[in-house]
Amino acid sequence: MCAALIGGMDRLKREYMNEAKKQGVKLKFFTGKERNISGSVGGVDLVVMFTNKISHKARNEVMGVVKSREIPMVMHHSCGVSSLRRCLHENKEI
Repeated sequence: MCAALIGGMDRLKREYMNEAKKQGVKLKFFTGKERNISGSVGGVDLVVMFTNKISHKARNEVMGVVKSREIPMVMHHSCGVSSLRRCLHENKEI
């Protein structure tokens, strides 16, 4: 399974990657500050968005891509590693 994490903290990138790897998930990480996130989101099975660390513009851009490509998405306000763990575990069957 391949998932994209949008939002979150730069300093936790390594922990996010390690947690996804423990669960057998390949993770693409975007802080939400990159240009053209929508072009990079393709080819994933799940999108996890941490809403407290992302701009409205980036959120709306990703929402449009997710809807058009019918990719399952989980939004969570908290951006901790435990939040990612829970989101991946609950949506592993996708």
